[in-house]
Amino acid sequence: MTTFHRRALTEEAAEASICQACQRLRLPTIRSQFVELAAAPRDQMSHLGFLAELLMAESDYGAHKASERRIKAAHFPRQKSLREFDSTPIPTSPRPSSIRCDLRLGA
Repeated sequence: MTTFHRRALTEEAAEASICQACQRLRLPTIRSQFVELAAAPRDQMSHLGFLAELLMAESDYGAHKASERRIKAAHFPRQKSLREFDSTPIPTSPRPSSIRCDLRLGA
């Protein structure tokens, strides 16, 4: 079992070490959000709640980035929308006066 050593760190030193560890562990969301979540009133969030919020945010970010990577790797054509559609090159043709359909079975 791993033992944790408690060190007396100032707030600035703690923030710097958390930033450095998050950078080394490649946890960009935790790195960007831990300061504002830590600023929440103590009675509002427990230590476990704080950790859960950070880990859920990191997990969501990782899932989003993984989805983007899979879409990029699939080489799908660029996304198009109807707003981008240019209908001017479509020639207008007269409607046929009557359309004949032969629906006989076996013919």
